[in-house]
Amino acid sequence: MLNSKTLFVASSLTALAIAASASGQMPPQQPDSRAFKIGSLDLVSLHDAQFVLPNDGKIFGVGHSTAEIGELLKAAGAPTDTVTLSVDALLVKEPKHVILIDTGVGGALQQSLAQTGTKPEEVTDILITHSHPDHIGGLVKDGKLAFPKATIRMSSAEWAFAKKNAQLADIVKVIDDNVKTFEPGVEVVPQITSVSLMGHTPGHVGYEIVSGKGKLLDIGDTVHSSIISLVEPEWPVGFDNDEKGGEKNRIDTLKKLAKDNELVFTPHFPFPGVGRITADGDHFSWEPSLPAAK
Repeated sequence: MLNSKTLFVASSLTALAIAASASGQMPPQQPDSRAFKIGSLDLVSLHDAQFVLPNDGKIFGVGHSTAEIGELLKAAGAPTDTVTLSVDALLVKEPKHVILIDTGVGGALQQSLAQTGTKPEEVTDILITHSHPDHIGGLVKDGKLAFPKATIRMSSAEWAFAKKNAQLADIVKVIDDNVKTFEPGVEVVPQITSVSLMGHTPGHVGYEIVSGKGKLLDIGDTVHSSIISLVEPEWPVGFDNDEKGGEKNRIDTLKKLAKDNELVFTPHFPFPGVGRITADGDHFSWEPSLPAAK
């Protein structure tokens, strides 16, 4: 049974795009795309939306004052009264597969995809990190499948979690026949392996893309703010279903990424969300680094 916190997170994420746009907090959603290569694979970061959330202590730094949070933002040269999150997806083109990792809320994703010359019906596989509406909302358009020929893949635990969430009932109904589940750790499509990153949701996963000597890890919602999540990774995040599990996964993953210097894709960091995590004393920092497209 879903607890009140989980229901709040799901409903608040669903409402963000509508409410923020109506109140003028969300900037106009502009399509954008940035192409790059990993080994022989062609990848594109696709922009979908941008959320501007209040610094109210309810989402980031839960249990800490807005003044404390504001100091972190100020030190990074960001506004102190809001936290801005990008919402992005990742396109991967393989010889026999056209793959989307997550679909955003369904903001500008279709227009961003069009910039790459890719049609929705050409997408063969959609890999879902987790079932929050800002990652699966773009699966449905006008009550129908937005990508009609795609197999939708998510972990079995996450699909079970999604089906129990009343806030997702309309989406679940539309996508039900197209979902195939997997257990974390398997190769879900050629050259892309699922990685368990539990804590944010019960079946939250990342996806490691490997081609030749090139490698990139999509870490989903392991982190959210490129400032707060890295400077104070131990601070609770209101979006996490399992607060302690989310904290452990966040810290463990950041330590490993900093040690290995692995390229990552982070869908909520400033677009295009590709770069590396570096250690900064006991905490971390973000270094944007987009590989060349050719």
